Amino acid sequence: MLEKKKLFALDIGTRSVVGIILEENEQNYHVVDMLAIEHSERAMLDGQIHDVLSVSKIITEIKEQLEEKHGPLKKVSVAAAGRALKTERAMVSIDIKGKPMIQKEDILHLELSTVQKAQSLVAEKHEEDSSHYYYCVGYSVLYYRLDGEEIGSLIDQQGNEASVEIIATFLPKVVVESLISALHRAGLEMEALTLEPIAAINVLIPPSMRRLNVALVDIGAGTSDIALTDSGTVIAYGMVPIAGDEITEAISDQFLLDFPLAERAKREINTKDSVTITDILGFESEVPKQEMIAQIGPAIDRLATAICDEIYRLNGQKSPKAVMLVGGGSQTPDLSQRIAERLNLPVNRVAIRGIDAITSLTLDESITKGPELVTPIGIAIAAQKTPVHYVTVYVNEQPVRLFEVKKLTVGDCLLAAGIKMNKLYGKPGLAMIVSLNGQQITIPGQHGSPPKLFINGEACSFDDVVKNGDILTLERGRDGEKTSLKIHELLDEIPTKKITINGKNYELEPIITRNGIEVSPEVIIEDRDKIEYKIPETIEEAFNDLDLEHFFLQLKPFRVTLNQKDTIIPSFSGKLYKNGLETKLNHTIEHQDQIVVEAKKTVTIQELADKKQFMLSHSIPVYFNGKEIQLTKTVTEIQRNGQALHAEDLIKDGDHLIAHQKQLKPFIFQDLFNFVEIEMPSQANGSFQLLKNGVETTFFENIEPGDKLEIVWPKMLKQN
Repeated sequence: MLEKKKLFALDIGTRSVVGIILEENEQNYHVVDMLAIEHSERAMLDGQIHDVLSVSKIITEIKEQLEEKHGPLKKVSVAAAGRALKTERAMVSIDIKGKPMIQKEDILHLELSTVQKAQSLVAEKHEEDSSHYYYCVGYSVLYYRLDGEEIGSLIDQQGNEASVEIIATFLPKVVVESLISALHRAGLEMEALTLEPIAAINVLIPPSMRRLNVALVDIGAGTSDIALTDSGTVIAYGMVPIAGDEITEAISDQFLLDFPLAERAKREINTKDSVTITDILGFESEVPKQEMIAQIGPAIDRLATAICDEIYRLNGQKSPKAVMLVGGGSQTPDLSQRIAERLNLPVNRVAIRGIDAITSLTLDESITKGPELVTPIGIAIAAQKTPVHYVTVYVNEQPVRLFEVKKLTVGDCLLAAGIKMNKLYGKPGLAMIVSLNGQQITIPGQHGSPPKLFINGEACSFDDVVKNGDILTLERGRDGEKTSLKIHELLDEIPTKKITINGKNYELEPIITRNGIEVSPEVIIEDRDKIEYKIPETIEEAFNDLDLEHFFLQLKPFRVTLNQKDTIIPSFSGKLYKNGLETKLNHTIEHQDQIVVEAKKTVTIQELADKKQFMLSHSIPVYFNGKEIQLTKTVTEIQRNGQALHAEDLIKDGDHLIAHQKQLKPFIFQDLFNFVEIEMPSQANGSFQLLKNGVETTFFENIEPGDKLEIVWPKMLKQN
């Protein structure tokens, strides 16, 4: 037959210390004995031992009394009070603009940075010298956000800003250290350590139920401790400094009772229909149960409201699926109904749980069952089943001691070592500031690389589990370098224009200068560079860019100097057309434009005279000996370089011309001889007659258009 294993546990509370002895036999537990002694003075405050001597004295007293019945007690299981836990919310945001998609390691880094921020906030609020004086016993992510919008997961996301908000719970190291000191003074060795909320949860909510979102509230005398489960684990712990004493004080105030009598009256409410009380003046009265509940209703409401507000805060502003109440204060009348009402839960989802809910447990007949026994029994069983150990891990050769309230990860070790998470990643490379066409552009440096983590020489990540004696090595990520960028990469796309000039295709490319010097788009940019690029905007700029300056000569105005006066003749000038419409050199040119340059015309003296509206010559038609002849007389003589020009002679742009105007006189008969050759008949005797329209005339007779002119000899007349 196997020998029964004896377990000794202590529940060191605000009002009293409870000692309990269990016997374990093949996973069955039997409560053999229990002893509770109240503190004679204020030795405990907010779960921390303030008077180690006073507390150790009570522990010694309990130990000695139990040893009289059960033999020597050398080792004990204890719990750190849930009210000693500090819970804090924190949020951290990071800039992810331009970074690669977020990976799991980045999210863990962000979460741990947020935990570290919460750790600092706890330290500031409680005036500790350093945030490293706190153990993180658990944290839960409340929200992930991308660009301010709540999102289910940040993995593989991209945007401008990512943030995470967490709620984390911390245990001051001094709480554990003072516990150990008090036990040593009482001649006891700490066999195992747990947290009070974990102890109660372990015996009431098995791991299979922790996937449900359930709240456990341990209502003691001075404080109400809260723990929440979800997704298979304990996600948050909390405490409100209001509990059973609030109800006792309300009864004392309403009915003028001293505290011990008020405490007894509170307990009798649940067992009797009326309560007999004797006030401080000595008057005895019997108060019906419902009347007493009505009188202390505001105090019950305050307790229910405080518990529900903390549950909402810890649970991300939403109600859990159910609430379990344990501890002596859980028996406060109407409390469970009022909690259900404030959490919008059915009444049967808020229940008081006693030791009946603990499977495989029996009690000695001398021990009265009640919800106040859950925590001390839970401490003994939880410390046996899932004890919390101190673990030593070496971080970069420095020993770090951790309180193993959960599976410890690499991230926990880095937090405990005081390594700032936001300094693990390499810094971004130096940014460059350049000017592009007068606009300042900042080119950020390359991102720093993530840190390299190793456990015992092998690569690991933030969430890898560590064990006692592991050696962690941390190499900070490399800093990013200055970005190497070519000019064409800065421009994204280099604009071009394709145009046609006189039927030939051309492509206009921008002219790029760096600090005033023309360069290739492949040149690498340096800090403070002034980059300018310009693509021809006008037809004139396009001709210059394409080395088509000869078109400018064609398009210059046709200009001559006439009698020392500068004369421009637009109709003789070259023409410029864009897409079929006449235009000018300073007009804009766009992609796919059709340009036509029409050259200057070849100009004759006659065309110049017509345009300037002066007569080169005067002509009339006459008849000579029956044949029509055109008589012409020069009116204006044009000379170039002293040489007379004829009407059909060509002139060119820039010629210097002199025009001599002659007096316009009537034609006379004599002018005819400039246009005809006179042959004297062989029979003529030398004399002749001039006839105009059959009438004899003279050489100086004026003639008119259409006149019939003749030269005749007299002999010929006789013969005729």
